[in-house]
Amino acid sequence: METRTWAREHVPALTAVLTIAALALVFGAALQVLPVGGLPQPEPLLAAIPHVNAAISVAAIATITAGVRAIRRGDVGTHRRLMLTSFGLFAAFLALYLYRVALLGPTAFPGPEAIRTFVYLPVLVVHVLLAVVCIPFVFYALLLATTRPASQLYGTAHRRVGRIAAALWIVAFAMGIVIYLMLYVVF
Repeated sequence: METRTWAREHVPALTAVLTIAALALVFGAALQVLPVGGLPQPEPLLAAIPHVNAAISVAAIATITAGVRAIRRGDVGTHRRLMLTSFGLFAAFLALYLYRVALLGPTAFPGPEAIRTFVYLPVLVVHVLLAVVCIPFVFYALLLATTRPASQLYGTAHRRVGRIAAALWIVAFAMGIVIYLMLYVVF
């Protein structure tokens, strides 16, 4: 059986496997249980990653928003390119984030304890929850779109799932920028 045909017939299972793998990597890195002994640790790169990831987040919000607008205009080709670009930006963000957090651990909040308790931690918790919930929606929409011609997507849940994925994705990226500002700019 051709790989694309097999994938088309197993989108829910592939979504589950990819989601579990992605979440295992994220939590493994955050808990610093991934084997990282052989990874290079150049200080300038590690210091630059939060700033690069903030820029990637802004770019991803722009491409997701533009992708949503493109599909509303009926421009399937532009929508597809923009959403694949968004996924590429997400993958780059995630790779850089995982690399840094696996080596250094999560960044401690440098501001006042009251701000940490009543502002930073609630924003962080909601950000993490949205990011976790977003992952299966993104994978599902992406797998539907990449295993079928555009003409066949109208008979699937792609539109409904894609709307949810895009909304969660944008909010998660935006909250990530707020966290970045609190960690690296404001405090």
